[in-house]
This record gives sequence, structure tokens and C-alpha cells, in this order.
Amino acid sequence: MAFHTRDFGDATRVARGRCAYQAGLSAEQQVAARYSEQGCTLLAERWRAGGGELELLLSDPDGVIIYVEVKQSGQFDIALSHQSEALVDAGGDIRIMENFFAGGL
Repeated sequence: MAFHTRDFGDATRVARGRCAYQAGLSAEQQVAARYSEQGCTLLAERWRAGGGELELLLSDPDGVIIYVEVKQSGQFDIALSHQSEALVDAGGDIRIMENFFAGGL
């Protein structure tokens, strides 16, 4: 059976997509663990409502609901360009940006 260049390109794209998906799941787990260490309770993961999805929905020790959007990328500045609240770089370092959408920068 002959393979065409496109066949390899499609397989490569699928493999990259799977790798990115797994990296994203790992980042979400790391961020959830960080919040758990701070006494927060995980209420939901990949919660869908309306037209979007929140990666993490948590409750802090005082009962305040926390929603977290996680962006995983090779570098923080790349993840930041995607406007998220919890950034995870390729080394597993986590940077939490509280109240990002309220001007918390």
C-alpha cells in the first residue's frame, strides 16, 4: 500500500492533538492539586454550560465558588496570550492569576 504525504500529515496532526489534550489534562490536575493544598474542594471538572466550558469549579474553605480556566503551554507568555486564570508551563510551574477578568493583573 502506498502512503501519500497527506497521510503522514494527518497522522502527525492527530498525534499532536492527542499529546496536547493529555498535556491539558495534566495541567488541570496540577492546578486542582494546588487549590486542594490551599483547602479548596473540587466541585466539578470540565463543567459545560451554555456555549463554553470551565476546566475547574471549586469551593474555598469559606464557601466562595472559584472557577478556573487553565491554559497549558510551553511558556507562560504564550498561555497568557490565551487570557486565562491558571497558567502552566512545560516544566509544570503554575502561575495563578486571580480575578483576571476583573482586571486583577
